[in-house]
Amino acid sequence: MNLPPSNPIRVMIVDDHMMVRRGLATFLKVFDDLELSGEAENGEVAIQLCARVQPDVILMDMVMPIMDGAAATRAIRQQFPQVQVIALTSFKEGELIKNALEAGAIGYLLKDVTADDLVRAIRAAQRGRVTLSPEAAQILVETTNLPPVPGGDLTEREREVLILMIEGLNNTQIAGRLTVSPSTIKSHVSNILSKLGVASRTEAVTLALRNKIV
Repeated sequence: MNLPPSNPIRVMIVDDHMMVRRGLATFLKVFDDLELSGEAENGEVAIQLCARVQPDVILMDMVMPIMDGAAATRAIRQQFPQVQVIALTSFKEGELIKNALEAGAIGYLLKDVTADDLVRAIRAAQRGRVTLSPEAAQILVETTNLPPVPGGDLTEREREVLILMIEGLNNTQIAGRLTVSPSTIKSHVSNILSKLGVASRTEAVTLALRNKIV
């Protein structure tokens, strides 16, 4: 049986909607081991308040005016590394999840989370344990398994050559434009075809235009 800590977990709420803050504040009162340490309506205020109240865990909305949740999370984690941040938001876009976790959030939950799951996440965060909503976890898996974007591994010089290929220049003309030897350009073109997984210049140009590689 997990006994509540001797000192309550100090929780700060950051959300631009007052009704959400009020609801969460009321929720915290139900649990003896949780305590409201402060409320902020945007990320900028959250950073200032965090310095004063030193919470253990922050419930952080992601989409807010003035300063969003990811930027605030990054700043708080840099200045107060002992403070854990749980992203609590209505949005489940992959980019938002990725930004929140890269900024240092230890959890990502949707606002329709149950009270039991939210309190478990707060307690887990205070112990340094990650909690992700099932939706966020699934999106992260799907994002991780996406095939690589074509052309992502092209060098800067290969991109230059590809741009000139799109303009219709042959190897000799490209060599003249870049003031290198035709054999060097031939090598670049070969690398470009290999990296793009195509067999001809025409296919390379078509793929580059379709995927906006350059």
